[in-house]
Amino acid sequence: MRILLSLLGNILALLATTVVPGITFQGNYLTLVIAGVLFALFNAIIRPIAVVLSIPFLIVTLGLFYFILNGILLYVAAAFIPGYRVTGLLAGILGGLVLTVVNWILGAMTKSDD
Repeated sequence: MRILLSLLGNILALLATTVVPGITFQGNYLTLVIAGVLFALFNAIIRPIAVVLSIPFLIVTLGLFYFILNGILLYVAAAFIPGYRVTGLLAGILGGLVLTVVNWILGAMTKSDD
């Protein structure tokens, strides 16, 4: 169940990033589901490697480089997501912020009190 909620969160967050100028999504609901699955796989495989490799930059910038890293990863992920386009690093950084906020809100809403 948690995996499905995570997938739904990715789908909604990707759709929410289209409010950022420079990020567009063209496709139907099936394309959106495929995009959510691909983005989840990208986050599970590539993001941990990128974070480990960028630890020196994260330390020097006191964590602010994480926003730039999110933008770079979103920009690169767009190459593999059908119908999803990010036109520039600034759009990627702003889209990464939107992704973070939407996932944070959805995580807070679905958090269980175990």
